Amino acid sequence: MTSYDDPVWRAGFLAWVEERLDVFGLQLEGQVTQPHVRAWGTVLRVPTTAGPVWAKAVGESLRHEVAVTALVARRRSDAVAPLLGADPQRGWLLTADAGETLRELGARERTLAPWHDALTLYASVQRDLAADAADLLAAGLPDLRLPRIPDLYADLVERIAPELGDVAAPARAAVPLVRDLCAELAATGLPDTLQHDDLHDAQVFVRDGRVRILDWGDACLTHPFLTLAVTLDGVIAWGLDDEAGSEDTAPYRDTYLAGWAGSTAAGHEELVRAADVARRLGWACRAVNGHLPRDPSTTRTRVRMLLGLQV
Repeated sequence: MTSYDDPVWRAGFLAWVEERLDVFGLQLEGQVTQPHVRAWGTVLRVPTTAGPVWAKAVGESLRHEVAVTALVARRRSDAVAPLLGADPQRGWLLTADAGETLRELGARERTLAPWHDALTLYASVQRDLAADAADLLAAGLPDLRLPRIPDLYADLVERIAPELGDVAAPARAAVPLVRDLCAELAATGLPDTLQHDDLHDAQVFVRDGRVRILDWGDACLTHPFLTLAVTLDGVIAWGLDDEAGSEDTAPYRDTYLAGWAGSTAAGHEELVRAADVARRLGWACRAVNGHLPRDPSTTRTRVRMLLGLQV
């Protein structure tokens, strides 16, 4: 396991960063800081002659993030931070600054309006990358296509039943529900594609009025609408003051669904129903895809969301 505060490791990482900066005619200017150090990886802020850039290193379990980000950058460079370097084998990523987070912007200007631009952009990226499903899987993107979710969910519930406590029994009983929801959502006929799976207001960045989406480490290949569980019910519904149900999510849902117009024979009402299904099923996907053995309480919360229980 990499020790991200080890001076020897850091020196090697920064040597690679400087090599990549040189390719773009940039030089270090000032002190490198390390604002984020986690078990899964680290992020360094690197000041340069053209402003700050960001160097990210991730552990083996998340190395697909580097290859996936590079693929998105090739296909839709407008949707992510400008890519300065990517080394999938070592899990290293270097990007230009993408501005401030939507969370920071929203708190300062008291608005959630940029979410509409973000959801429009995101839906277009999902549509464009549906044709790249095989390449995404080859890059290591987790496979959570709908036929796989029920068994993956059932396996997770059995493995962590002791940590689920009083939720274990209803979680087990929900396996047929998960299977039915997957079947209903599959009937929309929409293609499997890149699904961020953790699209919240600190993953969306705004600079000069343009939004970009970062941090694809939790992404998976699945039905596109599963995004809506986290984004609508886990984030937007809580509004600017973190109060449950304080923001009407329907306009944001409709903005996202408009991005899929023409991709299916389903009409708007059918897509709304599919979105409702996805907003519940998405928590099963999130529980499976985002489970960390060291953090069973978060998985328990996601299972409770699937079950419609108070959290």
